[in-house]
Amino acid sequence: MINTMRAARLHQPGQPFKVDRVPLPTIRDDEVLVKVHACGVISNMNAVFSGKYWYHLAPLPAIVGLDACGVISQVGPRVNDFAPGDRVYINPLLSCGTCHFCRTGKPVACTYSAFKGYFAFSDRAVKQLQENPWGGFAEYTVSQARNLVKLPTEVSFEHGARFGYLGTSFAALELGGTKSGSWVLINGVTGILGVGAVLWALGMGATRILGLGRNKEIMAQLRALAPNRVFTLGLDEGSIPEWVHSHTDGLGADMLLDCTGRGSATSTTLDCLKSLKPEGTGINVSALTDPLPINPVHFMTTQIQYRGSNWFNIAQGQRMADLVRTGTVNLDVIKPRVYPLEEVNEALAEVGQRPGGFVNIVIAP
Repeated sequence: MINTMRAARLHQPGQPFKVDRVPLPTIRDDEVLVKVHACGVISNMNAVFSGKYWYHLAPLPAIVGLDACGVISQVGPRVNDFAPGDRVYINPLLSCGTCHFCRTGKPVACTYSAFKGYFAFSDRAVKQLQENPWGGFAEYTVSQARNLVKLPTEVSFEHGARFGYLGTSFAALELGGTKSGSWVLINGVTGILGVGAVLWALGMGATRILGLGRNKEIMAQLRALAPNRVFTLGLDEGSIPEWVHSHTDGLGADMLLDCTGRGSATSTTLDCLKSLKPEGTGINVSALTDPLPINPVHFMTTQIQYRGSNWFNIAQGQRMADLVRTGTVNLDVIKPRVYPLEEVNEALAEVGQRPGGFVNIVIAP
């Protein structure tokens, strides 16, 4: 058995990663050792690891990378229902297990939450990264068994490495009540979250999927997926409320999924809220930071809602995998661009250019 491995580590914020040789991880009783086959490259990594923002990083040098997929090579003695050879996705969300939110079944809201291989949400959560230092940009990584999603062979490792983005969209659609016959409006449809949302909405049975975006080529690709169900509007092509109502029998959309990026206009989100039918729901998974000047009377008289959704849980990840296993959702339209571990900095440079929602950039150690 080998006793060292290659891993991409951050030595200093704002500097390129270095591929180092480090000791092979040892596992605790409730953990598994996973040989990594693919790990997602997140566009926001360039901001997170720049040292310019609020993100709380692990003690340096740190092995980075979240959304790792691979094959279990070793299991701890307290691990049930997993065995060497199992194909898995590792949900990077770390929670303490004992705070109020963990004890009430809401680990996403954990007081001490962090993303393994990425960042902690507060200073006091950095200890989670100290105790779980194995990111996914490495030949092997470690995970607690409770963080694993079993991947059927129908889910490639490259597509599994996109489950973080896909799961964020999936959980938001579930929270918004998407089901057979739903009319769904997606703001930011050409981005990674938006494209994933279209695929899940189709699989969930939504009959009208209305997408707003800027990239005309990607919008054409989305319409081609289901021409009778997917419709798009460029943000410079007219009134959003008028367009939405013209495609929803004058009633409005059942649900809004708001997944625009940092710096997007609040006026677009406000127009989307005006496009909801009475009792419709808006779900925010975007990086929009400016305050929304909402009209409380409109919310009261129409009984619409606007709420946030953050990440996804293991049960949702398993449902996603099953939708792909059964052919209900086809992820093959998402095209991976695979980089070896030694080209991790080149991969980050490409994802920083935001190549579009159908492109999936991954590291294959």
